[in-house]
Amino acid sequence: MTQVLVPLANGCEELEAITITDLLVRAGINVTTAGLDDQPITASRGTRIIPDIDIQQVVDNNYDMIVLPGGLPGADHLRDDKRIQQLLIRHSQNNKFLAAICAAPRALASTGILDGKTVTCYPGALNNLSLNQTNITDSAIEVDGKIITSRGPGTAMDFALMLIELLAGKAKRDEVNSQLVR
Repeated sequence: MTQVLVPLANGCEELEAITITDLLVRAGINVTTAGLDDQPITASRGTRIIPDIDIQQVVDNNYDMIVLPGGLPGADHLRDDKRIQQLLIRHSQNNKFLAAICAAPRALASTGILDGKTVTCYPGALNNLSLNQTNITDSAIEVDGKIITSRGPGTAMDFALMLIELLAGKAKRDEVNSQLVR
């Protein structure tokens, strides 16, 4: 079964975290949410989220994809966590999918993973970073090899559907999308 890790940090964007997790589960993908410690997460709008596990318990696991929700200061907490950074680097080196939405591409940028890539993010989220080798667009979603990025809460559903397509195929994406009555 396809395995996806969604790390969660205090200040994450709840709309992104929940939408991504919900749609991937609807597609039959095994999603593990992991907090930076064993405490509930308080998201950016005050929603309390209880992660499945502490990141320390899964730091050595391999996943088919790691998806980083954005929101501030959540994305910065992910960027600043050495365990998350090690996971991202290892998964990139193993040519596994890495996805980030909103401000979360900051966590990818800090590892050098975005060098030579075309990405998108929340407007201004990657400003003031030395990303001379990264092409930043204002597209809703960018897929560059195994790196998938998206703009923000308003693109979360389409972003999650793209992740489903990449992991489980277009037919599964279409099946899940048809259930959403959009």
